[in-house]
This record gives sequence, structure tokens and C-alpha cells, in this order.
Amino acid sequence: MTAPQKRSILARVSPTQWVALILIVLAVIFVAENRDRVSITLLMIDITSPLWLVLLVLFVVGWIAGVLTVRRRNKR
Repeated sequence: MTAPQKRSILARVSPTQWVALILIVLAVIFVAENRDRVSITLLMIDITSPLWLVLLVLFVVGWIAGVLTVRRRNKR
């Protein structure tokens, strides 16, 4: 009887995990390249913040708006 062969670490990573890893690397690069501070006026209030944070907040607001407005199908 032979001992089971060990798979390499790279072989144990699923395609979904590879995609997640690539997205994380891209997100880190995006944050590193968008550290400049920007000034935004919202309802006569000036906000100064890093560009990446402004874009992240807008993404989250858009995502929440999409979740709240999506029509759910009734399963019968």
C-alpha cells in the first residue's frame, strides 16, 4: 500500500480563492495609488478625505441602494 501523495499548496487553492486573491491585490494597489486627499462639498459641508475612501463609501451606498430596491421573486 502506498502513502497518499501530498498536493502542493498551489494545487490546493481553488479557482474562487485565486479570484479573491487577485481582487485583494488589485484593491491594495488601488488604495496605494489613490492616497491623495480630495475635497468634497455635500450640502454646504466640506469634507476632505483620501480618494479611495470616498470611492469606497460611494460604492457601499450604491450597493445598499441596490439591495433595498431590488424586487424579490416570490417562490411558490
